[in-house]
Parts: sequence; C-alpha cells; structure tokens
Amino acid sequence: MTLTGTLRKVFATTLAAAMLVGTLAGCSSNANSNASSSAKNSSQTSTTEIERGESHDPSIVKANGKYYIFGSHLAWLKSDDLVNWTSFKNNLSTDYEKIFADIWTNWSKQSANPDVKGNMWAPDVIWNATMKKWCMYMSINGANYRSAIVLLTADDIEGDWTYVGPVTYSGFEKVNASKTDVWKVLGEGADLTRYTSQTDTGINAIDPCVKQGDNGDLWMTFGSWFGGMWMFKLDPKTGLRDYSTTYQTVKNQSDAYYGIKLGGGFGNSGEGSYLLHTNGHWYLFASYGNLQQTGGYQVRMFRANKITGPYIDENGNAAVSERAIGNNWQSEVGVRLMSSIQWSGNDNSHIEVAQGHNSAFVDDDGTTYIVYHSRFSDTGEMHQVRVRELLPTDDGWLVAAPYEYTGTKAADTKYDAKNVAGDYEFVIHDQRTSFKGPKKVTDKHSTDYRGVNKPVNITLTEDGKVTGDKTGTWKLDKSDGTGDMTITLDGVEYHGAFDRLPRDKDDRKVEMTFSVIGDNLCAWASQK
Repeated sequence: MTLTGTLRKVFATTLAAAMLVGTLAGCSSNANSNASSSAKNSSQTSTTEIERGESHDPSIVKANGKYYIFGSHLAWLKSDDLVNWTSFKNNLSTDYEKIFADIWTNWSKQSANPDVKGNMWAPDVIWNATMKKWCMYMSINGANYRSAIVLLTADDIEGDWTYVGPVTYSGFEKVNASKTDVWKVLGEGADLTRYTSQTDTGINAIDPCVKQGDNGDLWMTFGSWFGGMWMFKLDPKTGLRDYSTTYQTVKNQSDAYYGIKLGGGFGNSGEGSYLLHTNGHWYLFASYGNLQQTGGYQVRMFRANKITGPYIDENGNAAVSERAIGNNWQSEVGVRLMSSIQWSGNDNSHIEVAQGHNSAFVDDDGTTYIVYHSRFSDTGEMHQVRVRELLPTDDGWLVAAPYEYTGTKAADTKYDAKNVAGDYEFVIHDQRTSFKGPKKVTDKHSTDYRGVNKPVNITLTEDGKVTGDKTGTWKLDKSDGTGDMTITLDGVEYHGAFDRLPRDKDDRKVEMTFSVIGDNLCAWASQK
C-alpha cells in the first residue's frame, strides 16, 4: 500500500478508522487439519446478493475448508465459498496496543507518527509445519521508513495470536542501529549509508510474503519503493530470519542485510510483492503506482524458473529496475493483468479502478485465483475485495478471467470453432491507461470518466478470420483437448483460452469469453 508523504499518512488514518473493527466473532477450528473442500460451484450468486468484504492488502490462506483473508488495519475476513465474506475478531482486534507495545515504542513510534493504530499493515499468514503453528508476518509501520516486519504465532488460524519478535527493519542509521539486528547481520560499525539511498536499498520494510521454496526452504519477500523489493531466507524452526545464511552485497542484485533483490528500485513504484508457484513457474506479482483511486494502482506480473529469480516479463524485461522511470506504472515493463473496463450494457457506475496489492493461491482442485482490493469509479477511496480466476496459457503465462468469480469456474472443455465463433467485445489492458476520474472535473457527480477502457467490436469467423475494428486470424489448439487458443491481431500473437463464464454485471448471463496474453499485453473478450 503506497502513498507518499502526507497523502500516505492521511490514507492510513482514514483506512484505519474504517477498518479496525470486525463485526462477527470467529469460531474455533482445528489448526492441524489442512483437509479442505473446493470452493462451491453448485450455484451462481448474483452480485447484488454477495456479502462483500473490505480488507486492504488482502492476503489469502485456506484452512479447515474455509478461506481466510488477512489485511491491513486488522481487517480479517472468512468465507465458505470464496464469494461471500464475513469479518471476525481475535485478540489483535482489541489488544493491539499492548501486543505491539515494545516494537512500537522502541522502533516505529515517532513524533510524526505517535499512534500504532493505522500502522499495522499487510499481514501474511502461513502454516509452519516445523513449528506446528500458524505464523503471521505483519509490518508495523513508522514515519521516515522506520518500520519493522514482525512475527506472531497461533495454534488456531482465527487466533488468538502471540507476539514473537521482529524479523527485519528499515529506516535505520548508525545512531539507532543498536535497536535492530543490523550489527548482528552486518557486523559492528558497518557502513550504513546505502540504506538511506532511494536508488539503492532505501526501502520501507512492509508487505511481507512468505513461501516455501523449491528445496523446502522458507523465504520472505518484502519492501517497497523506492529501493525495491527483496527476499531472504527464514529459519523454519523459529519463523524468524535465518542468520546462518549470508548474502553478498552486489550492486542491484543482492545486499548483505536485505538479501536478494526481486524487483524495483531507483525510486520506481513497486510494492506488495507476492509469489506463486504454479503452471511450471514461479510468478512474481507487484503493485505499481499510487494506491488512491486516481493513482494508477495496478498489478504487474513477472515469472522465473526458481523462487529467487531472476524474474522477467513476457518480453524479457527484468523486474529489477536498471534506472529511474518516471511514472513507471505507465511503462511497458511487467505484464499488466487488468485495468478499468466498461463492457456494453453497463453504465459507468462502480467500475473497478486501482486494482492492486494482490495475493494468489491454488485451490485443492487445482484452480488458481487472484485476490486483490479494488476501488470503484463512483465511490472515492472506498475499497472491497475481489476474486478472479487465473487461467494458464499454453506458453506458461497466467491471465485473469474477464469477470469476477461468483461461483462458476472456467471449465477444462474442448470447444469447436462453431461453439466459439461469433461477435465479441475485445479490450486490451493498455499499460499507459489509468483511471483519472470525471472528464468534467468541476462536476463531482459526472459519470463520464477518463481512463476507462471501452472495448472494440470484433468477429471470429468459423474459418479462422478476425474481422471488425481489429483484423487478423485465430485458431483453437486442440492438442490437449481444452479451450486453448491463439489469436493474431495487428501483428501481435496472443495465447490464452476460451471459457463460458457469467457476467459480473446485469442479468448474470453466461457468455463465451477468452483471456489472452501477447507482447506483454493482456486482453479480454466477451461474446455479445
């Protein structure tokens, strides 16, 4: 979650006030049971009937047949079906000042940021099989990048939670390094000047993501603009930093304290790093831009063959920056998964904007989902959780389904040309476009917006041609008996898949859709 300077502080305070309180007490569950059922698929839920959840920076985890989301400002949600969400409480909801008293007083608290309320950011929760504990990694944020990522543990995923200690720090200098583990890692009196450089390792220790790597090792990713996103190894016996693993300081690659550089740096936006292993690859998701409604917030994707990278996009661009890029959320680096879309038949109200800070997971049946928070065209800075299915392509990438998940999954179905031919709306998630609010800025109630993508019209003919506003060719890949397809438009070859999915607007009509990726661009289509 990123805003700079005063703006960020204002949003942190506002969000805390809105989200700190849960409305439903949680129930006990068996922490050792990881057996769980798949998301319900028997009925379709109308969007007007969905019990929505508000959780900023949502991190998803599944336990005991339920889905749990842990977000900033102690916003906890749970669901039986991945569609309807209810909030719950635990001891962190009420006792956070006592629980975080030591780390807040000794590190993050400053005159410009005197209250821990509103500064408990972006937790990530995993089951640690070695410790036989649920582990929560959370950022305790302070002004001037004086933040720490801390560990809490619980026997039950719904709590209560016990504070263990800090995992890593940011914002340290020689005068205060003794309050951290910096000397333990780097050696007493090490030169710390590079840790205040925004082009080097000047980061904010926020947005942890913890994953088990290729060899069973435990890794934590973290950090944010300006100095990039990083990762180092954890000790599975303690859940804390593995001090036995050391890292060389190599320019723009690794650092003795922060470990291996994953992406960003040089003052470029980039935060909320999240890793997912599926489809034969490791995927890195990162949020670019500023988080507010008109800040260009969005999810970019890279992939690698191993958890430590290097991560690259479809065109071979590295996730690690080599230079400063002005407004890098408008750059061509990274695959943009989604943007603001207005399909036909939908008015301009409640269009998703500023989608970002995602998590992702593979469900028990192999279905992959992305979970993120979104703001909307007509509700200012209000935000809600959204879930979409992630679909694999035949060339090893992931694309998001065109519509919100509301209970119907994409089917592994073989289609014939006659089943999918027809008229479609087609939209490319242009990397340079972001929501900018009403075109008539003096009219606060205007629904004529800037930065909303409106699809063009194309027709897929049975003989493999594309006609209409864009022209080209298309074909079904029947080698694996699925809906895999290739479409070539304006000289760009896209790969993806057809699927019948219900619209997330109007009358819930089920339509043929396809999602594709090509030349670093994702695109969606929906049959008219």
